[in-house]
Amino acid sequence: MMERFRFAPSPTGPLHIGGLRTALFNYLFAKKNKGKVILRIEDTDKNRYVEGSEKHIIESLKWLNINFDEGPKIGGKYGPYRQSERTDLYKKYVEKLIKEGRAYYAFDTNEDLINERRKEEEKGSVFFYGQHNRLSLKNSLSLTESKVSNLIKNKVPHVIRLLISTDKNILCNDLLRGNINFDSTVLEDKILIKSDGIPTYHFANVVDDHLMRISTVVRGEEWLSSLPIHFLIYDAFNWTPPNFLHLPLILNPKGKGKLSKRDGDRYGFPVFGINWNKNLSQNNGFKEAGFAPISLINYLSQLGGSFKNHEEIHSFNDFIEAFDVKKISKGGSKFDYEKAKWINSKYIQNINVKDLLSFSNSQTKQKLESLYPHKINDIYKLVKDRMVLFSDDEKILSFLISSPTNYPIEIYEKIRLENAVEEITSAINIINKVPISSFKDSLMHYVKERNIKLGNFMKSLRFALVGDLTGPDLFDIINILDKKECIKRFNNYIEFLKGLS
Repeated sequence: MMERFRFAPSPTGPLHIGGLRTALFNYLFAKKNKGKVILRIEDTDKNRYVEGSEKHIIESLKWLNINFDEGPKIGGKYGPYRQSERTDLYKKYVEKLIKEGRAYYAFDTNEDLINERRKEEEKGSVFFYGQHNRLSLKNSLSLTESKVSNLIKNKVPHVIRLLISTDKNILCNDLLRGNINFDSTVLEDKILIKSDGIPTYHFANVVDDHLMRISTVVRGEEWLSSLPIHFLIYDAFNWTPPNFLHLPLILNPKGKGKLSKRDGDRYGFPVFGINWNKNLSQNNGFKEAGFAPISLINYLSQLGGSFKNHEEIHSFNDFIEAFDVKKISKGGSKFDYEKAKWINSKYIQNINVKDLLSFSNSQTKQKLESLYPHKINDIYKLVKDRMVLFSDDEKILSFLISSPTNYPIEIYEKIRLENAVEEITSAINIINKVPISSFKDSLMHYVKERNIKLGNFMKSLRFALVGDLTGPDLFDIINILDKKECIKRFNNYIEFLKGLS
C-alpha cells in the first residue's frame, strides 16, 4: 500500500515557521517512502477564520517548493480537500456512531454547564463532562427516548459527544516516543459536532484521515494530548489508526516556551515564510527578509532533526535521501536566527552572480540596473561574499545610488590627513589626466613620489566617495562610479573640508 501523508493547516492566520517545519517533515517523509503528500485545509472553526490566510498558506508552501500531490486547486480522488466542503460526510459518520451507541446528544445550555462547573469548584474539584457525571446531565443517555426525539424535533440547540468507555486503558503509539498510556477516567466526552452542526477539529480530523487513507500523521507536539481522543474515535468506528509522529516544539531564542509571533516582534526576526500584511499590521516573512527557499529548508531541517552535516548547504533531494525518524529529537529546539542567517550567507557565497540577481528583487537592484546597466554583474560580484541576506544590497550598495550627504565627523577625526584639500585636489587632477583603468598606478606613483601616508590617504579617498570606511575595494568602486561621478564626489568632500577650517 502506498504511504500517504498530509499537511492540514487551519486558515486562522498566517503560516508560522512551526507549520512550515511540519509541512517540510511530512514532505520529506512521504518522498523518502515514495509516497504522496496531501494538503487539506481544516476550516471548520468559522469564529477563528481569517480572510486571506488560506492564500498565504498556499503561497508560503509554494515559495518553499513544497509541492503537494493532492489538495485544493490540485484535486484528487479523496477530495474535496477543504473541510467546510465535507459537512455532509461528517453528518453521515456521526449518525453511525449515535446509532451504534458510541456517541450521544447533549442538550445542556451554557448556563447549565456554568452551574455544574461552579458546584465542582466549590468542592475543590475540576468539572469535565464524562463518565462520572453524564447520567446526571441533560443528554440522550439520561433522558427518555421520546424526550430526546421531541427536543431534536423542536430544534433545541444541542451538541453530539463521544461516549468514552469507563475505566479503559488507552494504549497509543508515537513513532518518536513509543507506547504512551492514557487513562480514560480523566478524559472528557469530547464534542464531535457543535451546536451549529459543524464538526470539531477532533472528529473531522479522524474521519478525513481515514477516508483519505492517511498512513502516517506528522504533526506538532502540541497535539500529543489529543492523541487518546483520536484513538478513541478510531476505536468507536472500529478503524485502524494511522501511525503518529509528533514533532518536538520549536522554542523561543531563550529556550523558554514555544516560539511565537511576539518573539519575532520582540527580537526582530521573521516568523512567517512570506510577508503577512493584515489589518495594517505588517510582519515580514523570511522571503522578504532576504532568504533563499533552500536556505530556510536547510535551517528548518535542523529544528528537531539531524539528517545532514549542518556546516554545508544541501539540496531537497539530499534531505529526502537522509530523512530518518530515528534522527529526530524528542526535546524542543531553540530558534536561532543568527544560525539561519549564517546558512543563507553560505548559500549566497556558493551561487553565481546570475542566480544572486535572480533572487534579489530589491529596489536597490532595480535602481542599479538603471544607473549601471552594463556593470550590474560586476557590482554584485564585488559584494556577494559580504552579503548575508539578499536584502543586504540595500545597505551595502546604497553609496552607488547617491553620493554621501554628510561626512560623520567622528570618522573624519580617525583619518585626518595633512594638506587634505591639496591631496584630494591632486587625486582629481590625476583622474582627469589618465584613463580610469590607469588611475591606480598613477595614484600610487604620486603617493610614493610625495611620501604620503598611504593608509590615511586611501581612507580619505574612500570616505570622500562612500561616506564610510567599509565596502568593496576602493579602485573597484572608482571603476564602477567612473570619472565624472568620482570627481563630483571628491569636490563635495573638498567643500566639507573647507567648511571645517
